Amino acid sequence: MWCLGQVERGLLGLMCRRLPFFVLGLLAAARMALAADDAASIERGAYLANAADCAACHTDVSRGGQPFAGGRALATPFGTFYSPNITPDPETGIGRWTDAQFLRAMRHGDRPDGANYFPAFPYTSFTWIVDDDVRAIKAYLFSLTPVRQPSRAHDVSFPFSWRFLLNGWKLLYFDTGPFRPTPARSAEHNRGAYLVTALTHCGECHTPRNWFGAMDQSRFLGGNPQGPDGKPVPNITPDKKTGIGNWSADDIIKVLTDGHTPDFDEVAGAMAEVVKSTAKLTEEDRRAIAVYLQSVPSVSSPQRK
Repeated sequence: MWCLGQVERGLLGLMCRRLPFFVLGLLAAARMALAADDAASIERGAYLANAADCAACHTDVSRGGQPFAGGRALATPFGTFYSPNITPDPETGIGRWTDAQFLRAMRHGDRPDGANYFPAFPYTSFTWIVDDDVRAIKAYLFSLTPVRQPSRAHDVSFPFSWRFLLNGWKLLYFDTGPFRPTPARSAEHNRGAYLVTALTHCGECHTPRNWFGAMDQSRFLGGNPQGPDGKPVPNITPDKKTGIGNWSADDIIKVLTDGHTPDFDEVAGAMAEVVKSTAKLTEEDRRAIAVYLQSVPSVSSPQRK
């Protein structure tokens, strides 16, 4: 019995001496797992932020601005809006935002102080982005180098400068997400619908707007005579006369890949910037976009001369 007790005490002592190393090993493994999860989230967020073309709107290239530091001008019938700094700078960017605040901005168009964002920020489309993707985009943005750059004040005249008026605008014209797949449709079609309506927010430029600046959903993707900076944006519905109804899926994919149309033309202006983004999508995602665009209702629009 004495020998057995000695053995038990010896084993217990050995276990106690080794227990801290075992715990440290578990903690190290947990930290490695978390780091791997964070890296994967950032990588996925980078892909999603590219799909949303965040850098194009939030970089003032014309004035040599830093990526994502804001300042790019967007001229609209209501005034000129300037994109904000979305780097993780705690003073001039979004470095102090919580996940909940970031999600509320994307889903509801609300600033952290509760005021409304103007819909020049396309939250009317970003609202459909699912929560996990929103968090991944935030993780990517927070991995960027902070840039201290105060955001420029919008140049918007009365009464359009009154943010509280957007409470009524939202009641009339704003539906909140997130995106939900259509069970009767294929996974490819649903992926394309998610990309077009939410992440790449094609409707923001390609859909005409009413007098109050809201998208006319009855003419979704039917072309916008007064697009960004007052420039016309074409019809991308399957209408054969005024849209892209004569294009094949491969034709659409090629435009999204290198900007060349089946008419031996090349996209320019804002769409050329978009192609820099869509060219980095996977082939599967570009095909999903093509499949979805070929399925939307045809809209006839005035032909440009």
